[in-house]
Amino acid sequence: MTTLQRGMRSLMVISGGCLVVGLAIPVFAESPEPKLNAQGEQTRLGYARMLDTLSEEIAAELPAVDTVKKAAFETARAELGALRAPGENDVPLIHKAYEAAKPLAEAKAFDHARPLIADAETLLTGNALDSKLMKAAILRHGTPAGLAEFAQQSDSHKALLDRLFADASLMKQILVSGGANGGEYGEAMQVYTAILEASELARMPGILQRLALGTALHQPWLDENNKGSVNGIVFTDHSNPDGQVARYLHYEKAYLSKELDPQFEDFNAWECRFITNDPYTNQELTWARSMLRQFRPDHISNPDQKWRYTRIVKSDVPYCSTRHDDSLGLPQQQAIALGGVCGRRAFFGRFVARAFGIPSRRSTSTGHAAMNRWTPDGWVNNFGAWWSHNWCGPQGGLDFYLDSQAREHEADYMQVLRSQWIGDALGQEDVSLRHYGQGGGFWDGLAFYIKRATVEAANLEQAAADAELAALSPDEARLLGESDKVLGDGEIQEIDIPDEDRKVIVAEDGTITVPAVACSSPKNNTDKIAFLKSWDGGMQIHYQRLGNRPEIIRYTVEAPTAGKYELTLNACTVSEKYEVIARLNRRTLVNTILPYTKGNWQRTEPEIIELREGRNTIQLTFRAPNRGVSIKEFQLKPVAK
Repeated sequence: MTTLQRGMRSLMVISGGCLVVGLAIPVFAESPEPKLNAQGEQTRLGYARMLDTLSEEIAAELPAVDTVKKAAFETARAELGALRAPGENDVPLIHKAYEAAKPLAEAKAFDHARPLIADAETLLTGNALDSKLMKAAILRHGTPAGLAEFAQQSDSHKALLDRLFADASLMKQILVSGGANGGEYGEAMQVYTAILEASELARMPGILQRLALGTALHQPWLDENNKGSVNGIVFTDHSNPDGQVARYLHYEKAYLSKELDPQFEDFNAWECRFITNDPYTNQELTWARSMLRQFRPDHISNPDQKWRYTRIVKSDVPYCSTRHDDSLGLPQQQAIALGGVCGRRAFFGRFVARAFGIPSRRSTSTGHAAMNRWTPDGWVNNFGAWWSHNWCGPQGGLDFYLDSQAREHEADYMQVLRSQWIGDALGQEDVSLRHYGQGGGFWDGLAFYIKRATVEAANLEQAAADAELAALSPDEARLLGESDKVLGDGEIQEIDIPDEDRKVIVAEDGTITVPAVACSSPKNNTDKIAFLKSWDGGMQIHYQRLGNRPEIIRYTVEAPTAGKYELTLNACTVSEKYEVIARLNRRTLVNTILPYTKGNWQRTEPEIIELREGRNTIQLTFRAPNRGVSIKEFQLKPVAK
């Protein structure tokens, strides 16, 4: 890891209530030096000697690189690196010249990389050097001093690192999964061991072992106040309020209870890194799954995987100034109840995707906050611009996108890793994470172009979809992210409503239960009203926050006897109390207050109405602007005389 990458920082300001992350700037300062005692210094010297020995042995075993091809490649990369993106205030001619020169320089570097990639194929497809390369990569990333700082704490701490270096299979799984966050391999081993001790299932091959490892790697510190120095880039968003072991156990329980997305069990450890490192509590994660199953079950089964789960942000988290009200519950209950600007909406989307076990991460761009998430067709952006306009911490969006695509091809990606490990062993600098493909030594530069070649060979159907989003300017994408529109939203879909779900039931005591979907109008989905299959069976109506104008839901009710009845609705809301207006037999108006149910089913307070014997009409609507509400059914209970 280079000094520049270790020193990356971002400028953050608050603008209009929205978190704005400015362009990352290099800070030429090393990470804090680890504090070593006498024993720690001896351990550091031992790790340093190990790294020197490995480096010498690896260098001696590497085949010669064609000097002419290498020189042409390095020259082309230097030309690409010399290009500097123009500033906002530069004249259009400078922008035009840069846009013309950049693709030509990139293509030239790529062309000169191809023969070198072919020459290195035998070396990079073989595993003869893997044990040495992996140890060198861990020592270089963790640094001898950083690893010694952990090891000096106790014999058991040192034993964890000894165990890692003795286990080639574990080293490979860790490095394939992106390595330990911040180079903290000892802390990652400590968390991983603690999870394995807490869960027998995590010790078995499969998704739970991969989840345990991903959790340990991405946010490794058990004690936030005693984590020591941080060597390298830290990609974590926030500390985990419940701790890594409890977070892992939360997801294990949810998985065994079949509460997570069906695709969860296929994720690798790298993808699992982006599931468990959430700054919200396990209680909030449990609530999110329960809320969505009751309030908007259609978002759980959305066939458009880009918007599965996260469509709740567009449909029910208003874009408005961000405020807080602890009386409304947990932070994420407040988020959906009150709405907010781009940051709150994007963070809620990331939170709800992770609640169902979908990898996602934050994504920032100038003046805007968005999120990235996994789909079966690859990682995508929600609520924001194309990859070239966003970043997460020090890593640019294009770098992450390329890496995520290349990882889909495991055998080819091992060539990427081995090339990177050789660069680590030789002490070469890494390619810039922010400035796409620029900088870095020969072997890491070659690894970058192996990724490019891998993705180019396999990518072909995604290109058209990518082009549509890439064509948006940052401002156009920001406006789209802040609006409630979604690219690709189609026509309103019709739904079949079974007769049994529309059946009105009259109990022996005269109580009339009317399913919400038993309305005479509308008969099917409209711009404002959605007929949904309930998660627990049957159906429900959702009166949407969005839509051009209020609509009326009409019911015809046959009362067995005339008299007074208590009207109650079985409703589910996520926002503060507001009115539902009921009109009885075209004359009598009844205003019922919808309770704030935090996404649970709850009955409204009874309102007394008077029905005539035989046919009665009841009309329901909501004052504009309204918030979304789901209704399962309403009851009319005779009032005892």
